[in-house]
Amino acid sequence: MKLQMHAVHFDADSKLIDFIQRKVDKLEAIYERVVDGEVFLKLENGEAVDNKIVEIKLNIPGNQLFVKEQSESFEAAADQAVEIMRRQLKKHKEKQSAR
Repeated sequence: MKLQMHAVHFDADSKLIDFIQRKVDKLEAIYERVVDGEVFLKLENGEAVDNKIVEIKLNIPGNQLFVKEQSESFEAAADQAVEIMRRQLKKHKEKQSAR
């Protein structure tokens, strides 16, 4: 899947980018018609411990799915976001097959 990564206000290391790429690539097994996607990695200012934000936007034919998760680490936020996106893709696929 063609995936664009954006690290906002910091430089993400290649291990993190590879980790997220592998996680998001697994979503194609659920719904193979994903066109492309974008991932935004953001650091929120403030004293909060869970200041890492991962946003995933996937383009599918006729629709766009979006997830935003916040956690203590980018890896944990990515895991949560991918799990929610997996559920959204499953629900979308079920709606498509019902038509």
